Amino acid sequence: MRDAGFVRRWLEAAAVVVEREADRLTELDSPIGDADHGANLLRGFAAVRAALAGAEPAAAPGALLQLAGRTLISTVGGASGPLYGTLLRRTGKELGEAAEVSDEELRKALYAGVAAVAQLGGAAPGDKTMLDALVPGVTALSTSYRAAGDAAAAGARATTPMTARKGRASYLGERSIGHQDPGATSAALLLGALADTAEGVA
Repeated sequence: MRDAGFVRRWLEAAAVVVEREADRLTELDSPIGDADHGANLLRGFAAVRAALAGAEPAAAPGALLQLAGRTLISTVGGASGPLYGTLLRRTGKELGEAAEVSDEELRKALYAGVAAVAQLGGAAPGDKTMLDALVPGVTALSTSYRAAGDAAAAGARATTPMTARKGRASYLGERSIGHQDPGATSAALLLGALADTAEGVA
């Protein structure tokens, strides 16, 4: 079973990896976006850390995820704030007020979060967006957390030869080919942090 401590450790691990990879995310965003993806997520997850530090110690996992989602929406510019915020808020809402949740409950909640992201962005796998990492990653959660992280990372790499059909990169058309999508890359980092947390290495 996974409790609030697990969620705190996951989001802390995500903040650490975003801090470490922020420059690379911005580098990926530079040719096909606004060159601010790393900086935006760095600011957002720093705010999440602060929000969690001030949260009630007895807060449920779902409440913490909703808090993190609201924080990202209010602090991150561009599209990534609403998208990541929606992912975490919807996941938290699905978990409800339970003090502990099973791995299967967390998987189902994350899948609902991914569906909400797809609806908000009007995107689908193959459009060269964060969904190209999130969908295979969350699907692989039925196998293991590590399988989810690996599948998300593979999904992010697979965006390189794609033509962007959604988001800022879609304005470039075929010129977006040959660039790994920064949103898919950061989504893979988030699921990689989840795998590390589940395995006790984060």
